[in-house]
Amino acid sequence: MKPVNNISAEEPQTDIYSLACPSRKALELVGSKWALLIFPALAAGPMRNNALLRKIEGISQKMLTQTLKELERNGLVTRCNLETAAPHVEYELSPLGESLSDTLIALDNWAERHHADLQRAREQFDRDEKAGEQVAGRIVHKLR
Repeated sequence: MKPVNNISAEEPQTDIYSLACPSRKALELVGSKWALLIFPALAAGPMRNNALLRKIEGISQKMLTQTLKELERNGLVTRCNLETAAPHVEYELSPLGESLSDTLIALDNWAERHHADLQRAREQFDRDEKAGEQVAGRIVHKLR
């Protein structure tokens, strides 16, 4: 079944399964590992660069900067220059970013709830694969 499209007269028709569909760029952008972690961090409110670095363990300064810049370029994040005695920058979700935030937070919550289930499934698959057993209705052959 094809996804339902809400299109106006000005917008081209989209088909997420089509290689030329512009919505694929949106999926690529918001589906990145770092974007999926930046969104819920910013959902709590504006954050400075160093606060994001501390919150999102494992992200490099370079990746954080690149991801924030791309999210800002696409209208999902706003960069706020604060004119204080010691100038600094904060990032926050734009209205467009806020419209996506709940969806991505739900995905993060799902991952937190089911990571152990995924690990068990991988371990079972690997055991079955190694043993050369039939797995879920398919026969797994060992390559020699």
